[in-house]
Parts: sequence; structure tokens; C-alpha cells
Amino acid sequence: MGTAAVPPLHALGAAIAATAPAGAIESVEVERGAELVLRVRREALLPVLALLRDDPRFAFEQCMDICGVDWPKRSPRFDVVYNLLSLSLNRRVRVIVGTDEAIPVPSVAGLWPSATWYERETWDMYGIVFEGQTDLRRLLTDYGFEGHPLRKDFPLTGYVEVRYDEERKQVVYEPVKLTQEFRNFDFLSPWEAMTTLPGDEKVHTNREHLAAQARQRLEGPGQ
Repeated sequence: MGTAAVPPLHALGAAIAATAPAGAIESVEVERGAELVLRVRREALLPVLALLRDDPRFAFEQCMDICGVDWPKRSPRFDVVYNLLSLSLNRRVRVIVGTDEAIPVPSVAGLWPSATWYERETWDMYGIVFEGQTDLRRLLTDYGFEGHPLRKDFPLTGYVEVRYDEERKQVVYEPVKLTQEFRNFDFLSPWEAMTTLPGDEKVHTNREHLAAQARQRLEGPGQ
């Protein structure tokens, strides 16, 4: 009997792990049966990504997305996720590195210039710093925004609210004030609280008219 064939994604992961620098890849997994995931040491991120891009056996030419994941109770707290695509070989790989808010992650803008936008977005949303990124500005929030909205400990209301002040003729930032007008609740269902509906007067008029006609028929024409 011959040996069982190794599934393609498992074989690809094994080939990448064997080719990468020693100790660079912490784990290789195939999730959901169809997603190859590599967890890489932060210091070895650039050599591994360059290998995935340039080696013709892998040929992951495009970096489709970079995003962050927040694990508040874990150390290190954040994951940075790189989703790579090989158009020539029609396959994908996900590369993950761990970090925290103090230790920077190497920028991959030198490998994929489009990564500048993704790194700016990840910094804006999570506060993850990318070493070597010269254009680390906010992308989705305002320049004066405080905090990073996709962190799990960021309050749902934010720290400040923005409004236009008609007297000062400018946009002003103020602490969040959750004001609510007083409302009197009667705790009744709509059917109990509403005793009449628009058009009910027509129903009552028609009923009275029909009742009069019925009385006339019962009494007869001679009475």
C-alpha cells in the first residue's frame, strides 16, 4: 500500500517552514480546512514576507490587506495580520505576528508600497506602531481624535464629541454628554393605549346607518 498524499495546503506550509530562516516561523496551521496560516516571529517578518513574495514556488505577489486584532487579556496584546495573494498560483496565505502598543512592527511598505495605507489604518484603529513607516498619520479618524477606536477597551461613546458652535463659528470638541429628554412612559401596549384609530368615525356612522335600514325592513313599509 502506498503512503497517503499530503494535502496541498499542508505541503505548502511545510515547504515554507523548511525554506524560511531557522526559528522564523512559530507555527503552521490549516484552519477551516482551506486557510493556510503562518505565525511568524516579529524580528523575522521581513525575511519571511520577502521569501513568500520572491520565491517562484510561493509567488505571493500581492499584499491584499493588513489588519489588527486586539486580545486585551493576552500578552502580547495585538496580532498584526497580513493577507497575501498569489495570482499566478491561485492561492492565499495569512501571516500573523504578535506585538503590543510599545514594540513596533517592521513596515512592509518596502515590499508592497500599497501597505502604507493598511499600516496607517492599523495604527489609527489600534495604535500599533510600524517601524520604518514614514507616513504614519491618521487615516479614518480626525487629526485631533483621541485614542484608537477598535481597541476592546475603547468606550462606545468615545472620549469627546464634535459639534459646530454657531456663536464661535467653528467646530468644537467637548467631553461626551449623554443627555436625554424626559419621557413619560405609560407601559401600555399600542393596542391598549390607543382607544381610537383614524377612520373609526366612518365605521360608527356606517353601523348606525345599517342598523336603521335593518329596523325599517323588520317594521315593514306600512308601519
